Amino acid sequence: MTDRPGSTPQEAAPEGAASAAVVPTSSNGTRPDARRTPLQGSTLDGGPTGRTMPADFGIAVRPGTGSDTLRAERERGARRQSLRGFEDTYTDIVDYIVRITHRIWEDQDVGYIYDTYAPGCFVYDDHGAHYGVERVVEGTIASIHAFPDTRSWADEIIWAGDDEQGFVTSHRYITTGHHLGPWAWGPATRRKVNLWGIANCVVRENEIFEEWVLYNMTSKFMQLGIDVAWAAKQYGNELNRISADRHVGEVARLEGGRQPEYYPESGARSFDVEHFVRALWHNLYNRRDLSSVDRAYTSTARWRGPSNRVGYGRQDVKGIARSLLATFPDLGMQVDEVYWMGNEADGFRVSLRWTAQGTHRGHALYGPPTGRRVHLWGIDQLYIRGGRVTEDWMMFNEFDVLAQILSDEPAELLG
Repeated sequence: MTDRPGSTPQEAAPEGAASAAVVPTSSNGTRPDARRTPLQGSTLDGGPTGRTMPADFGIAVRPGTGSDTLRAERERGARRQSLRGFEDTYTDIVDYIVRITHRIWEDQDVGYIYDTYAPGCFVYDDHGAHYGVERVVEGTIASIHAFPDTRSWADEIIWAGDDEQGFVTSHRYITTGHHLGPWAWGPATRRKVNLWGIANCVVRENEIFEEWVLYNMTSKFMQLGIDVAWAAKQYGNELNRISADRHVGEVARLEGGRQPEYYPESGARSFDVEHFVRALWHNLYNRRDLSSVDRAYTSTARWRGPSNRVGYGRQDVKGIARSLLATFPDLGMQVDEVYWMGNEADGFRVSLRWTAQGTHRGHALYGPPTGRRVHLWGIDQLYIRGGRVTEDWMMFNEFDVLAQILSDEPAELLG
């Protein structure tokens, strides 16, 4: 693709501009309640991620589909990473993700999943947690049957890791195809869909053994002309019938009934990517400090979200956060995973995976309050330059959220 999102220069923050990690101070220059002990766990000060981060974009998505049936060996070039235990054909971890996706989905070599997913792999999506490679094969066959002309492009792959640690990848993809086969929500509509989603994988020695994937199902139903509320209700009832394990627990936003703490200061002399991201998410969603967006995002920041939502500028970024907080007034947010590639001169591309809990007590997004306890999880891909976010691709389990709200009976959330 010629205009890959994230590759276009955006407005950079002025020299010395404040970031989201800057904590408000009182009139005498001290942080409010500075002597309090921060919350424990990954919500606050969870410690640095022990993973090797690539310091540049030398290994990144390049134009093309990544087809291993159409692209000659000379076009791919020589191997650029050691990739211990991987098939010889792959040159680097990005090449691996792009080309196995093409082979499985476009060449329809579904059996290649047995070679690229661990036998006991863990996959988490809108259907909850799945275990074992057979579930991956089953779901892929069903999807290709419904959309047999599926095409998939890698729009971005953020990665980190090495042979010893294994690799983590955050794959933003664009999918097109026509609905030509029956599926769980009825007969073929013959309509075309064009949507994007994100899949985060953990890979070691040619095998994916963990995957967190968001399919943007609300967008798919909207494009197919299927009533989203109806589909979500059916889906929620089915999940409740089979007692889906949502792998959730309480998100520690408050401690001992007190107000939420400020995120502790970094103390780093250079830009601390992980601290910046964790501080932003905590202060925005747990502290309810919408002004943190003014410090963390450029005035021209672009934002994209589920259900074809598109935003431009800080007010639109605040808008989605405000909507979530108004819909789930007791929302608690926890950052589960952060990794990135890049440097201060060229900017950073960051993958952020998060979990949230809240009660549907507000009218902002999903109709009259139901009082249902809801589990949310999502992945954001952030582009940061000059200490500020220039672009934010946010995907969360919106269809699953609707299913939890609209099902006939609330599901038990398993801790």
